[in-house]
Amino acid sequence: MKQAGSRIRGICPGLLTLLLCWSLSGCDRAPDPASGVTLSATAFGPQQLGVVVNDADPSSRRIAEYYVNRRGIPAGNVIHVSFEPGNKVMRPEDFQVIKDEVDRQTPAAVQAYALTWTVPYRVGCMSVTTAFAAGFDAEFCALGCEPTRQSPYFNSSSRRPYDDFGWRPAILLAGMQVSDVEALIDRGIAADDSKPAGTAYLLSTSNRQRNTRARFYPGIQLLQSDRFRIEIINGNELRRRDDVMFYFTGLVRVAGLDTNRFLPGAIADHLTSAGGQLTDSRQMSSLRWLEAGATGSYGTVAEPCNFVDKFPRPNLVIDTYLNGETLIESYWKSVAWPGQGVFIGEPLATPFPP
Repeated sequence: MKQAGSRIRGICPGLLTLLLCWSLSGCDRAPDPASGVTLSATAFGPQQLGVVVNDADPSSRRIAEYYVNRRGIPAGNVIHVSFEPGNKVMRPEDFQVIKDEVDRQTPAAVQAYALTWTVPYRVGCMSVTTAFAAGFDAEFCALGCEPTRQSPYFNSSSRRPYDDFGWRPAILLAGMQVSDVEALIDRGIAADDSKPAGTAYLLSTSNRQRNTRARFYPGIQLLQSDRFRIEIINGNELRRRDDVMFYFTGLVRVAGLDTNRFLPGAIADHLTSAGGQLTDSRQMSSLRWLEAGATGSYGTVAEPCNFVDKFPRPNLVIDTYLNGETLIESYWKSVAWPGQGVFIGEPLATPFPP
């Protein structure tokens, strides 16, 4: 992981809270798009999700069939493509052929995609989930510590990202075994309307390069503790907790995951360079979170440096999820520069009713 290179008096507590809220982008949403774009508040569900299946991959077919049946995805939303399975990285020219076919088959009502494989997790220099969301674009990549193209969906109030921005956010239904993915799907379904009384664990670690999100933690505790339990931990490990709903940290590897119990719908990730290299990471793969019981996670597929904009913002994930939006909406809206990051998990999990 490479690094990107007053005291306040006379302010009433309410105003100070509001200023802090704005500074963390944790309450009021960012301004909506310019005139001509109308943002919809309609709920997001199976009718709006496209399921992309690789017909050349038996595991992809099994996952797609299980998910479509369990979630009641309309048959017309199942999108068939075919490419050689097993490759971790897809060439952009090969991806473009597949993307054209996906676009051709996608019904107009579809606003997001569930991709039914674990590899490829990358297209050229960018993540496969952002490639499917917005198309391959080298502006999503970076050589060294550089910013990348921003998502228009970031911190928005939109419930129709394709209608509003021309993007269809994507997520991988990922796992090392088909049975792992089926268990993930079951957890997502079990989460729906469960109103979990869990805890958000925010770990401020000793790894200074990877601890850059810790500056958001006090604001989260201030703004969300009246409706959800928030615990800030100054340490590198969380062990023997039975109520994990959110878990955010910054480390190369996270110890003790198997000692904790993650509630259905839980979101967890670690800020490090190669978590999104799902099957061959030199660090800890983001799949470890799902194997431990989380329902959603995130990791980068190429060196991102420690820009917080390339990782989920915990304040936005928690706020949007608690407001009753799905896992895919909450996670995607929390990443400003998603070009190098891959989203994994069950997209429609909705633990908190609107």
